[in-house]
Amino acid sequence: MKNFFKKLGGWFKTHAPTKRRLIQLYSVLLFNANIKGYFGKGNNVIFRGGTKYLCTPGLNCYSCPGAITACPLGALQNAMASSKTRAPYYIIGILCLLGLMLGRTICGFLCPTGLGQDLLYKIKTPKLRKSRYTRFFSYFKYVLLAVFVIAIPVIYQGIPAFCKYICPAGTFGGSLFLLMNPNNSDFFAMLGYLFSWKFVVLVVFAVASVFIYRFFCRFICPLGAILGFFNKFALIGVSLDNGKCTDCGLCVQTCKMDVKRVGDHECINCGECIPVCPTKAIGWKGAKLFLHPSATDDLPVPAVEKAPLAAMAANGSENGNSVLQDLNANVSGTTETDTVEVFKKSNSALATEQTSKGEELSCAREKKKLTSAEKILKRNFGLQIGAWALAVVLLITALVYYNFLAPTNVTQVYALGDKCPDFTLTTYDTQGAYTNGIKADKFSSLEHKGTVTVINFWYTTCDPCVEELPYFESVKEKFGDKIVMVAVHAANMASETEVQSFIDGKGWRDWQIIFAQDTSETDCFSMLGGKSAYPLTVVVNTSGIITFVQQGKTSEAALSAAIENAM
Repeated sequence: MKNFFKKLGGWFKTHAPTKRRLIQLYSVLLFNANIKGYFGKGNNVIFRGGTKYLCTPGLNCYSCPGAITACPLGALQNAMASSKTRAPYYIIGILCLLGLMLGRTICGFLCPTGLGQDLLYKIKTPKLRKSRYTRFFSYFKYVLLAVFVIAIPVIYQGIPAFCKYICPAGTFGGSLFLLMNPNNSDFFAMLGYLFSWKFVVLVVFAVASVFIYRFFCRFICPLGAILGFFNKFALIGVSLDNGKCTDCGLCVQTCKMDVKRVGDHECINCGECIPVCPTKAIGWKGAKLFLHPSATDDLPVPAVEKAPLAAMAANGSENGNSVLQDLNANVSGTTETDTVEVFKKSNSALATEQTSKGEELSCAREKKKLTSAEKILKRNFGLQIGAWALAVVLLITALVYYNFLAPTNVTQVYALGDKCPDFTLTTYDTQGAYTNGIKADKFSSLEHKGTVTVINFWYTTCDPCVEELPYFESVKEKFGDKIVMVAVHAANMASETEVQSFIDGKGWRDWQIIFAQDTSETDCFSMLGGKSAYPLTVVVNTSGIITFVQQGKTSEAALSAAIENAM
């Protein structure tokens, strides 16, 4: 039994996670503290509280059910899409702050996507090592940054291209986790070609990460490209002492990233190069909490002792003077040969005495050195314990708050067969909002009681939404004044000016459909059964009863049939 526990202890000691791995796991749990979101219902699946205005230091999708903050890359794309000629100062400021504080330490320690790649790479398979070719392709992420994160969102306003077509974090966290929730079983009917494309991209990235270290980080991630610009100036990260460096190249050989030198734009500051440096030229800048034992600088080495006679002559020690006096006494009255012998014996005595004195001094200094080193280790150990204690308290606080104390959406949901509630929304400037040449600034469901009402929820960057709206206009033309049709744009997805510009650009201004704007206060989308995905179509009959609810895209034939049933 004793051997069993001994072997078990040895196994845990061998397989114990590193400090870096613990920080990565901690970051994933902290950034996704909204655990209840993975099991939520309706519009409470995705957290939309105040911390969603902050950015996660790493790639963590806004739409992930557990996410308590926004993804900086997604926020940048949305800001670029809505900025037009104005610079998105807020998100740029956040990125600069994160970059100057941490640089690509975020990639090495805090990014959830980075942790996923590290775990995939641990699968035992043949590995593709870095070379000049991988170094060349590592610049591809800067192309993606320029095209998909900046150019396309600015040119084609409202399209967050990287999130929409490439980002694996969004597919994994924002799509798969939503689909795994049994309460979202109706989402499967909404899956289209875009999800299929992104799922294939996710699988390719995952498989590649098994064979190539951090495939996404090295070749694809635009966030890593942005943070790389700040790596040299960041307060925390790996630093190189050029005075100690001998250019042996062990650090670059050990590193799995495409670095040319420690701390360059490709360095994720993981610290794996620190213990292999023979001259201890690599260390941490800024944070003592992350110090590896081999990174601690040695204390000053005691000065080299002078030769015995030189030291005696320079210091004029009492011992030296006494020996000289004895030497003068012995020399007087002797021959030249005897004098030489006396000098030899005296010099030997001086050397022995001085060596003994030097050894005692060296031992005293070594003891003092060890004492100072022990103090440094104790201080660092205390700092680490204190830091981890604060981190645990912060994590527990976040878990308790987001899962038990944070306010949730308490909007009453009206389902199929319920009476539709009364609501009033602001309208956009389209032909459908005019009656006898006078525009109605508000749409009120109360004013249209007794008429079949079709309510469609959409937003500008939702492809299925935009694709199906022409069907709705055709159905409206078919039924004419027998029905009222209103297309309600989602709350907080775009400004009213941007939505109006989008409507005008699509040529929808002359449509008979009434275009209106939902608000977070009214939240008609949630009130009428909307979940986390658009579009949503609701049909209300002449008695005000909800007779048709379709989460996802609907066809013209199905819509016409639902209206006829409601009449």
